[in-house]
Amino acid sequence: MSALFTAALIVALLVVGSVDAQELTGTLKKIKDSKAITLGYRESSIPFSYLDRPGDPIGYSIDLCNAVVDETSKELGGLEIAVKYKKVTAETRIPAVRSGEIDLECGSTTANFERKKEVAFSPIFFVAGTKLLVPRSSDITSYRDLRDKTVVVTAGTTNEAAVRAISERQKLGITLVIGKDHAESFAMLRQGKADAFATDDVLLYGLVATDKSGDQYHVVGEYLSYDPYGLMYRKDDPDFAAVVDRAFSRLAQSRELVQLYNKWFQQRLPTGERLDLPMSPQLEEIFRVEGVPE
Repeated sequence: MSALFTAALIVALLVVGSVDAQELTGTLKKIKDSKAITLGYRESSIPFSYLDRPGDPIGYSIDLCNAVVDETSKELGGLEIAVKYKKVTAETRIPAVRSGEIDLECGSTTANFERKKEVAFSPIFFVAGTKLLVPRSSDITSYRDLRDKTVVVTAGTTNEAAVRAISERQKLGITLVIGKDHAESFAMLRQGKADAFATDDVLLYGLVATDKSGDQYHVVGEYLSYDPYGLMYRKDDPDFAAVVDRAFSRLAQSRELVQLYNKWFQQRLPTGERLDLPMSPQLEEIFRVEGVPE
């Protein structure tokens, strides 16, 4: 009888294991089948996602994505997952997620209502807002000084809509020019092709800190938008969403989420610069809601 029970138990476990394997869908199935995950990175979203001197992707968002990879490995029974990287821009990142070209986007992407119609987002890990970067010699101190001026924005960002809206509302007659990425937008400002560069304030601080001519520019003006950041992945994938949420919950409860913030915003970066950006009270509260202990 004991032998029969043991045999029946083994068969039942094998059946359950087989069913579990068959039930894998979406991103988890894709990762298990390929034993790999593809992370989308940005080249100049400092300090979220950019390249170190040897040319490898690093940053706050990259570290968060790696935590999701670790949690995915646990979910798949300790599967060793090869991490592949693919460059995306603000314009290509959403199509790359939707098409399956990348599985997780590790950048500086605003999790807003419109985008949630197309993709899913992790819990919030940063809050930014649109501001202006101008030469220190400029008399621009606010969006009010942009009447009939030229402003560069990066293609595919929420900042473009923010500047268009303020221009139309205040009848400023702003001319918009578009850079393909943040580095090109900054270059257009340096070359005099624009009077100001509008993007998320934290990205502007990162560019100023890491560019050799950065001390000739400064960030000015009021916030023109509210931009909470999340890691982006395919929507309608509840199993992978649960893994992402679990990874963030673990990071929050262990306070590693705070440690990662300090690593990238208050300590010297691997490339040598220091941003010295304390955590905002708003982000502190968001982290508490996500599980960071008092």
